[in-house]
Amino acid sequence: MFKKTFGMVLLAWFLVHAPLVLAEAGTMKIVVSVPGPRNISYLPIDLIEKIGADRAEGVKVELLQVGGGAVALQELMNRNSDFAVAGFPAAMSLRLNGGDVVGVAAVDDLPLFILMVRAELKGLVKQVADLRGRVVGVNTSSLSSKTTSQQLAELVLKSAGVSPDEVRLIAAGQSWLEQSSLLLSGSADAVMGDEPFASRLLAENKVFFLANLTDPADARRIPGAGFLHAALETRGETLKNEPQKVEKMVRILRRTLQWMASHSPEEIVGKLDIRDSDEKRSLLASLKKYPRLYSPDGRFSTAQLRETQHFFRETSGANPAAKALEIESIIADRWAGRSQ
Repeated sequence: MFKKTFGMVLLAWFLVHAPLVLAEAGTMKIVVSVPGPRNISYLPIDLIEKIGADRAEGVKVELLQVGGGAVALQELMNRNSDFAVAGFPAAMSLRLNGGDVVGVAAVDDLPLFILMVRAELKGLVKQVADLRGRVVGVNTSSLSSKTTSQQLAELVLKSAGVSPDEVRLIAAGQSWLEQSSLLLSGSADAVMGDEPFASRLLAENKVFFLANLTDPADARRIPGAGFLHAALETRGETLKNEPQKVEKMVRILRRTLQWMASHSPEEIVGKLDIRDSDEKRSLLASLKKYPRLYSPDGRFSTAQLRETQHFFRETSGANPAAKALEIESIIADRWAGRSQ
C-alpha cells in the first residue's frame, strides 16, 4: 500500500514539474559580466531579469557582478562570461593589448563621471592641480585593460599639469559600498566616481565635486568627452561561432532599453526591489536628473564613436599602436544598427 501511494505521489510530482524541468534544461543560458550592483550606468543590465526581457527571448541571463569594466572584460576573456558590459574606451584598451573583444550594442548615451573629493579637504583642494601627491580612486583596472574611469582621471590630471605618477591611483570599485567606504574612511582623497553614488555623497555633505563630465563647462575641457561609456561586448570567436547567441543578447538588451524609454523613473526603480530608502531615493533622483542617459534602442552612434576614438587616442599619449587603432574595426552593428 505504501509503495502504491508513494508511486502515485511521485507520478503526480513528475506530471507537474517535469515540463518545467525540461523547459529549463532546454533554455539557453547567457552569462554577462557587469560592474555593480545598481551602478546607474549599467542599470539596464540589472533590469533584464526583473522585467523578463530574457524570458521573452527564451533565454536565462545570469549576471556576474564585478568591481570595474576592465574586470568585466577580463571575465569575458577568461570565458567566465559570454558578454561583458563596460566602458568602450576600456574595451579599446583591451584590444590594444591583444584581447579578442568586439562591441555589439550601445547601452549608454551619456557618460556619467564625477571627480569627487572628500569634504574635509575643501579648503586644501580647490582645483585639480591640488590633487598632486594625493590618493585618487578609479574603477578597478586589470593587467590587460585600463578602465574608462582611470583613462579619464589621467586625462583630467594631465590637463591640469599633473602627471599620473604624481598621484597614487587605487582601485575604487563600482558600487556604493566600495566608493563610499573608500572616501568616508579617508583611504582616498578623491574618486573618479559614478552616479548615483556621487550625488548621494554630495547630498550628505560628505564630498564636493571638482570635475563633472555632465557639466558642459567641464566637458568642453576634455577631448572626446562625449564618448560611448557602457556598451555590450563579446569575444570575436563568439561573434563567429555563435551568432545566434549574439543576436539573442542584443535583442534582450534592446527590449530592456525600449522598456526603460517607455516607463517613468519611479517605475524603473520600483522594479529593482531596493530596500534601502537612501539608495532608492538617490537612484530615483539621478534617473530624473539625467533623462537622456541611456540609448533608447542600442544603436551605435557614428558621431559618438568618433568621440570615443578621439578620447582614447588622447588618453594614450604618444602610443603609435593606440593612434592606429580604428574603432570601426572592433564594432559589429549587424544586430543593433547604426545612427548618425
